[in-house]
Amino acid sequence: MSSLEVKDLHVTINGSHILQGVNFFVPENKVTALLGRNGVGKSTTLKAIMGLNPGTGSIKFGGTEIVAMPTHKIVQMGLGYVPEDREIFSSLTVKENLALAARDDEPNYDLVYSLFPELLTRTSQRAGTLSGGQQQMVAISRALLNKNQILVIDEPTKGLAPKLVTEVANALAHVADHSTMLIVEQNLALVKAIAQKIIVMDQGIVVFEGGPENLRDESFVKSMLGVSGGHK
Repeated sequence: MSSLEVKDLHVTINGSHILQGVNFFVPENKVTALLGRNGVGKSTTLKAIMGLNPGTGSIKFGGTEIVAMPTHKIVQMGLGYVPEDREIFSSLTVKENLALAARDDEPNYDLVYSLFPELLTRTSQRAGTLSGGQQQMVAISRALLNKNQILVIDEPTKGLAPKLVTEVANALAHVADHSTMLIVEQNLALVKAIAQKIIVMDQGIVVFEGGPENLRDESFVKSMLGVSGGHK
């Protein structure tokens, strides 16, 4: 089982009550997008799921409670994480970054290099000298190397040039065909292309769960996300 269920999740950081009882369900073998305005707690939620932000309440992965579990145990259970702003090891090469992330006996390098062939030509290049888009490819590849049951991905197209957005989006669409995924993403065109479910947060709580078809409703997009059109 690779479903994820979050119930009454609370997170307080430096005295600020960021998550105030978050509840949602991520179904197995589907892509769920976590949406909302900036600062409503989306990234905090993903970090809480990964054990990086201690929280209270319940987070069940495949029926197993993980809310108080250390991050390395959560990763070993099969949750792959792509953090916001990449967080790769800039002083290490592309090859070394990937090797550090490899957990399985037979890491899936074939998948990584088929999705991002540019990385194959840069295996000896220090990651800190890559472009932002190339660094994002490395960050995503680290999660794809292993047979993770759920991919938790935070803002994969943030700050990328349009051409690289398309490349990353195509890779995620390919992976989405056979993965359970929880993704935070501002690019609504990408969300509409790959997501089967959307969750909207506001001020530390979930205010909507439903299908991506709602993103075709201009009034819904404006009221829930504070943007116009839902075209990007």
